[in-house]
Amino acid sequence: MCGIAGEIRFDSRPADQEAVRRMLPRLESRGPDGEGRFARGPVAFGHRRLKIIDLSDAGGQPMTDPELGLTLVFNGCIYNYRQLRDELTSYGYRFFSTSDTEVIIKAFHRWGSACVRRFLGMFAFAILSHETGEVTLARDRLGIKPLYLGETPGRLRFASTLPALLAAGDVDTSIDKVALQHYMTFHSVVPAPRTIINGVRKLPPATIRTVRPDGTFTEEVYWEASFTRSVSADDWPAIIHEKLAEAVRRRMVADVPVGVLLSGGIDSSYIVALLAEQGQRGLTTFSIGFEAAGGESGDEFAYSDLVAKQFDTDHHQIRIGRDRFLPAVDRTVAAMSEPMVSHDCIAFNLLSEDVAKQVKVVQSGQGADEILAGYSWYPPLAGVRRDAAVDAYAREFFDRPHAELATQLNPEWLLGDDVSREFVAASFARPGAETAVDAALRLDSQVMLVDDPVKRVDNMTMAWGLEARVPFLDHELVELAAACPPELKLAHGGKGVLKEAARGVVPDEVIDRTKGYFPVPGIRHLAGPMLERVRDALHAPAARERALFRPEYVDRLLADPNTPRTTLGANQLWQLALLEMWLQDKGI
Repeated sequence: MCGIAGEIRFDSRPADQEAVRRMLPRLESRGPDGEGRFARGPVAFGHRRLKIIDLSDAGGQPMTDPELGLTLVFNGCIYNYRQLRDELTSYGYRFFSTSDTEVIIKAFHRWGSACVRRFLGMFAFAILSHETGEVTLARDRLGIKPLYLGETPGRLRFASTLPALLAAGDVDTSIDKVALQHYMTFHSVVPAPRTIINGVRKLPPATIRTVRPDGTFTEEVYWEASFTRSVSADDWPAIIHEKLAEAVRRRMVADVPVGVLLSGGIDSSYIVALLAEQGQRGLTTFSIGFEAAGGESGDEFAYSDLVAKQFDTDHHQIRIGRDRFLPAVDRTVAAMSEPMVSHDCIAFNLLSEDVAKQVKVVQSGQGADEILAGYSWYPPLAGVRRDAAVDAYAREFFDRPHAELATQLNPEWLLGDDVSREFVAASFARPGAETAVDAALRLDSQVMLVDDPVKRVDNMTMAWGLEARVPFLDHELVELAAACPPELKLAHGGKGVLKEAARGVVPDEVIDRTKGYFPVPGIRHLAGPMLERVRDALHAPAARERALFRPEYVDRLLADPNTPRTTLGANQLWQLALLEMWLQDKGI
């Protein structure tokens, strides 16, 4: 796992190496173990390295193969790199390292951009052909690894984070009105390719962009799971168990120890159980908890301790007091590539800070709810006719009805059209999803999953040089889950097929418990210094000048900070404040 950056010029000028150099300090936390740069005419690459596979200098980047005429910068991990290396060796390729990076270079030379279909893993990369001058950008199937783009006439820049692009300079930081409406409506998610600012876009998941020397390009979406009954099975729990076990096993590939983030829920507990089943001993696990607030508990240690004891892990409880919580809020906002309203971000940032002192790689349970129907908005869609599915989904998931935006956003930021509803309708209308539940799961796994929980985990773990691997997003498991009948996923209060698969492996107390979340009461119940921090952000000169929100709406929320909630129960005041805090942190 690393941080990558680069510039490609199309105006007959050499790439601005200084601009690439300016991006690298903003990527240092993603790659604290080394730095490299490369320039060749109109192309310049930069890289910050986190040493996970092949710890020698031979695995450093940017990596050039002079014999093949290719240079690569890569962020991620290819879990089947050893098998691909053996296959490529049989074709006559010679290797000078033991890294997965070099396997990508040889695979690209052998199979072209179609090589991505052979990769099992998470990745974002840019590869230059010295012969043609083409640069190929690619992102993994589920968008686990980010890739941001800054395009201006005659130039394309890319980076692993949005702040790195800002550091390069010459970015249009005006607010994208469509993205703002998505943020206020679509659970604070801005779907690719947009971001909240006009001058930065993001390469969508499962996408290959081939950029020619004249600046023209082609894009190809190379993968999508089919939410149809394309797989028949007599024992769905058994095959889900088998595929998840394989996904967990794949993600132990590393030249450093691998731990597990253990929340105490079924997803992370199942990962620990499978690793124990596979013979892992002395596995290091980590859980986090906060002080209670507003009558809400701040930890789930009872469940994580139960799992740790049953599987004899080297378990670490991380208890966060008020003294660490408030300073972590601004640090968490600074680590965000895009504004992310989930209070889980603070938990993951603090957790990652402590975990990174002991291991460099962890497995985590993100993705199970999106692929196996674990959320509350899926059951109401069961049996809904397809022509009524969009409205049913919007009622359950959207933060507020479109009409309410007129009372919350200032007039200059309003759009006449309900762009979020139109976005959902376009997705639901595409073939490949049989039922309303299928259509919702497909949309959430392609959009909400990518730009909320997955991005949250990437941003917060990489802020401390910690690589997080997510076995539930193994694309073969995702394909299997997509084919699984919705009624099996919705059973037992959600994730039914997973609960049946885990029975006898994971303690019943964990399987049968009420669904939990990373509890961060200090955000859910704003008070004291945290409420003052929110007030300061919304009353800051930059916020007043920007004037996104109607003053009467802001005043009403500040007068009653914890009652107004979004459809899914998030704090409306925090949603507004988080956006302003992020914009101000980035100097926008």
